[in-house]
Amino acid sequence: MSLQKQWRSLDRSTVSKAPDRYGVYELGDADGTVLKLDTGVLRDVVKDALSYDPNAKKIRWTVAQSRSHAEQLAAEHQ
Repeated sequence: MSLQKQWRSLDRSTVSKAPDRYGVYELGDADGTVLKLDTGVLRDVVKDALSYDPNAKKIRWTVAQSRSHAEQLAAEHQ
């Protein structure tokens, strides 16, 4: 089950919008097909995806209360 959030373009402006908190995220291609679902510090994830994942064109996320909460949410969405 995918996250019920709207896709954001994966670009430099999205980095400043991403919270500096743990969460669950999905990376998607240009068509909105999910490429990856994982957890991490969202701002860092956006920076890394922008720099190192040429197939990722979109991102969406849900903020978690902690790392363990993010992992629990990810398990529910896989």
